Amino acid sequence: MQIPAIPVDEKERLAALREYHILDAEAGKEFDDITRLASEICQTPISLITLIDEHRQLFKGGTPLPANEIPRDMAFCSHAINHPLEPFIVNDMRTDERFADHPFVLGEPRVVFYTGIPLVNPEGYPLGTLCVLDRKPKKLTENQINSLQILAKQVIQLFELRKANFRLRALKETLEARNEELQQFAYVVSHDIKSPLASILLSSEMLRENFGESVDEGNEQLLNVLNRASFKIKDLVDGILAYYRAEKALSDGAETFLLNPFLLSIAEMVRVNKDAEIIYPPGEVRIHMYKTALEQILVNLLQNALKYNDKAKPRVIISFSENKENYYFKITDNGRGIPENEQEKIFELFTTLGIRDRFGSQSTGIGLSTVKKLVEKLSGNITLRSTPGEGSEFSFHIKKEK
Repeated sequence: MQIPAIPVDEKERLAALREYHILDAEAGKEFDDITRLASEICQTPISLITLIDEHRQLFKGGTPLPANEIPRDMAFCSHAINHPLEPFIVNDMRTDERFADHPFVLGEPRVVFYTGIPLVNPEGYPLGTLCVLDRKPKKLTENQINSLQILAKQVIQLFELRKANFRLRALKETLEARNEELQQFAYVVSHDIKSPLASILLSSEMLRENFGESVDEGNEQLLNVLNRASFKIKDLVDGILAYYRAEKALSDGAETFLLNPFLLSIAEMVRVNKDAEIIYPPGEVRIHMYKTALEQILVNLLQNALKYNDKAKPRVIISFSENKENYYFKITDNGRGIPENEQEKIFELFTTLGIRDRFGSQSTGIGLSTVKKLVEKLSGNITLRSTPGEGSEFSFHIKKEK
């Protein structure tokens, strides 16, 4: 038995082979389908997809064998990969001095005929073979050999697809890890800003109280600027914290609760004008979902409907319906409306339209981005219909929890 030579580019070949992450992984059914077709085309009882690593030949598809691997030195395919540009054909191993005394020729599985088509990847490295074997002498036709070469290319395409999918999964995991780190960083920084910010607000109020009427007009203006800037930073920090708490809102678990009392408590929380009219859906409806997440969604939508309303008597209608799959909500207001060319922007993080609310403050551009993020995490979607001067209608649905 002749020991097969080691390819001159063995180090690079093995590195390329490992990139497919398939050596000790379970092979897919598609590999068995290819070997079954190879046996049918060549009329052989045995067909295999093999890979050659540093010490082993591994079987990744084909006729069931007693073992999933054999030593590399005993593998016929170890000879085949030394001829990557052509089929390796032995019509009768009993008359070939390289294999005549081979244990697999003299004993089970008593191989006599072998043809191996090297599996060559796009970089030119032979990874293993698609091979057919028989227990009697045989000679393949040119069409049969051509068909095996086509099937070998299909095997390589499956390997390449596997490598691409593995890289995509690895990239996805890396991006998710970085995103989690970024979220944690933003949360920690925002949280740490709150304490000194509270001190600034408290100090400015104490200055105003301590000096009272003795504060001249110039210093009064400076204190007002300080207050406005501090409150703007506070709104921004609160918005960032709310945005990153959105994930936690989904970790609390779904619960069953009455909708109307829930909506009433939210409306009282966000009401900024005693003359505002809020109309609730009729009936006593019981729903089952992530309560904290729904609260964040509705708080943001109702706050916007009331704060950015330019009418003397703001009016908001909360509508609700459901079917077997989803809960449907609609928040309709009689406010200033949003121009069509700006409606897509409002869901982008930190994007504002430069409009001031009833109290002269500008949006942070975080609230609606948080809403969109939560709705989509709940397997839903949110849309906007709006007419400038007449009002806006935010509609969203949320998938029911089982």
